[in-house]
Amino acid sequence: MPFYSKLGQIPPKRHTQFRKADGTLYHEELFSTEGFSNTYSLLYHLYPPTKIKQVGEAYSVEPKVVLSKQLKHRSLHGFKIKPEDDYLDSRKAVLVNSDLHISLAAPQKSMTDYFYKNVDADEMIFCHEGSGSVKTMYGEINFEYGDYVIVPRGTLYQIHFNTENNRLFIVESFSPIVFPKRYLNNTGQLMEQAPFCERDIKTPANLITNDIQGDFFFKIKKQGIIYPYHYANHQFDLIGWDGFVYPWAFSIHNFEPITGRVHQPPPVHQTFEARNFVVCSFCPRLFDYHPLSIPAPYNHSNIDSDEILYYVDGDFMSRKSVERGMITLHPGGIPHGPHPGTYEGSIGKKETHELAVMIDPFKPLQLTEDALLIEDKDYYLSWLS
Repeated sequence: MPFYSKLGQIPPKRHTQFRKADGTLYHEELFSTEGFSNTYSLLYHLYPPTKIKQVGEAYSVEPKVVLSKQLKHRSLHGFKIKPEDDYLDSRKAVLVNSDLHISLAAPQKSMTDYFYKNVDADEMIFCHEGSGSVKTMYGEINFEYGDYVIVPRGTLYQIHFNTENNRLFIVESFSPIVFPKRYLNNTGQLMEQAPFCERDIKTPANLITNDIQGDFFFKIKKQGIIYPYHYANHQFDLIGWDGFVYPWAFSIHNFEPITGRVHQPPPVHQTFEARNFVVCSFCPRLFDYHPLSIPAPYNHSNIDSDEILYYVDGDFMSRKSVERGMITLHPGGIPHGPHPGTYEGSIGKKETHELAVMIDPFKPLQLTEDALLIEDKDYYLSWLS
């Protein structure tokens, strides 16, 4: 959650009578992702959110892990994931562990005939290509190239795309995705030294109260299973809501890089955190300004964590043959660093226009069947020449 927000009509005090014009009650729902001990929102429905008409046959969408243990640098050609019409069908999990699943998607059509809910995981949907709107009961969030859209677990949503050419990098987090604690003061406000502020956050807008009865089809994901549900009324029927749990978005282009006289370590790029992993944004920035500085990163051994880089755009001074949509996996336990020639070659350069998303998980990642289909199998040899 970013901060307290509200939209639409709400009563002056929670858990009290709140009536429609005809005298009947609105239906209050407390929405929380960690029981009653953490952040929550209060939602006010036209109808009870419990009117189930039918439950269909469940089916598995569990990622098919083919390498549960491994120790080799790997590279995946993300744009080789083939476009598919349906949003959920297009999502291909490539790297997974018990804390997060990393997926690539290339959906071509909007979700118009069903709604989706991920009960287990917060979703971070990074828009690499395309644009559109995430529609929820809280309202709508418009997104475009470079936006991180954060959807809290249990949030029912539809995505409407503006084009057929869409590329998404998706992280499912089995713990809440939040701002790094070191960016926040003791009241939860982003501090002056944080690389972004509340003004950069997009919150839901355009709340539409849908007073529609009928048959509404949901796909609800829990423990790797999709459960088809049919409800008797449109679930985007809120007259209002307030609280700290709701979908929101932040653009990577609004991240303000922290630079120094010598090369800064990856934590200065941190954007979000969750249990056992962090998310960083590598953005265009000026290089180090010490007269003897080496802009390229030094070799390092990330013993305690894997390192994932998703390359978005621009040139990377430490890598050769980088392409848009590429994912590199540098596993914990062996060192990695700049490719041959790039360390010396970076000296004297003043700035970079690179754009990338980095994930550092503190449990080893497993490779799926879909990952091996798009792998550059010789990537581990790329430091030889």
